[in-house]
Amino acid sequence: MDQKKICPRFEKALKILNHRWNTLLIYQLLDGPQRYSTIKKQLNISSRVLTERLKELETEEILLRTVIPTTPVVIEYELTEKGYALAPVLKAIEQWSSDWVTITKD
Repeated sequence: MDQKKICPRFEKALKILNHRWNTLLIYQLLDGPQRYSTIKKQLNISSRVLTERLKELETEEILLRTVIPTTPVVIEYELTEKGYALAPVLKAIEQWSSDWVTITKD
């Protein structure tokens, strides 16, 4: 049987999205720019992990970190065009989960 060769770009995209919290972070930011504290509260994620994931997504140019020079300094995170391009993908997953995923109580 012939094996399907996986495109390296597709593989990298899956690695980015499969890295724990990344997809939820992107989904959270679809609503627009948000501050660190808001993201942390909404996702209930540790500070260390959140900081790592935000830096990773910034490096991948999926999100943009903006420092607003006020007192105190305000830092906002927002999706780039590349990040917003994931919206249809995440909305499709959201619809699929609504149609097919069942939540069971443990």
